[in-house]
Amino acid sequence: MIGSLRGSLLDRAGDGEVIIEVGGIGYRITMMPAAIPLLGELGAEVFAWVHHHIREDAQTLYGFTNRDERVAFEALIGAHGVGPALALAILSVHEPVALARVLAEDDVAALCLVPGVGKKTAARLMVELKNRLDVLPAIDLTDGGGAASAVAPEDSTSTADVRDALTGLGYGVEEIHLVLRDLPADADSSALLRQALQRLAAV
Repeated sequence: MIGSLRGSLLDRAGDGEVIIEVGGIGYRITMMPAAIPLLGELGAEVFAWVHHHIREDAQTLYGFTNRDERVAFEALIGAHGVGPALALAILSVHEPVALARVLAEDDVAALCLVPGVGKKTAARLMVELKNRLDVLPAIDLTDGGGAASAVAPEDSTSTADVRDALTGLGYGVEEIHLVLRDLPADADSSALLRQALQRLAAV
């Protein structure tokens, strides 16, 4: 079972695949597209953590730039109904620490940010993945004073509308999550959006 590879970056394609040559053998590795540029230039010595996925009809290597991503990937594919493609899609939106926070806070709306995941699928995934939260990286869900941070209900219509609006404006998942968790969920959408934008502008 292959767990990691160190070698020369021989080729990279736009479809999320790279070839790393080790000892004269080129290994085809599937990665998250955003992670591929982090490997460096062609010909450079690179290192990747690897999950060796074996099925009856195929063997596929999935590569990651850090160990936490591989651990999270393996936790995800261990959940019922989550295959490698969906696991990569989830990690492309939520890095491991962010994913652990999403699960800890029952943030179904955040899972809906993953392409192809609707509310029903997200709710099912939340149940499946929460059972595997213990294998994800430990996170600190407390504020500076040591008390548990208040989390606005993520299923409110106003919060969901503002989340969609901020996503459309190009803000990242973590930025949106951090700014929304301290805002009143009972405000109307326009007021909530104004407050969110003011806080984001002040960062």
